Amino acid sequence: MLYWAIVFFIISIIAGVFGFGGIAAATAGIAQILFYIFIAVFVVMLILSLVRRQPRV
Repeated sequence: MLYWAIVFFIISIIAGVFGFGGIAAATAGIAQILFYIFIAVFVVMLILSLVRRQPRV
């Protein structure tokens, strides 16, 4: 998911350089949404891994 966020971010930068404002804004929005979803999933998985960890004896 982070890969796709980076891909859309790069596409938005390229589109912005060439003057395609609408495409740049749309792809930047998609990249931002994917990045926030990635962060949320990462935090949930981190918490679950800490909770499920078995104590070492």
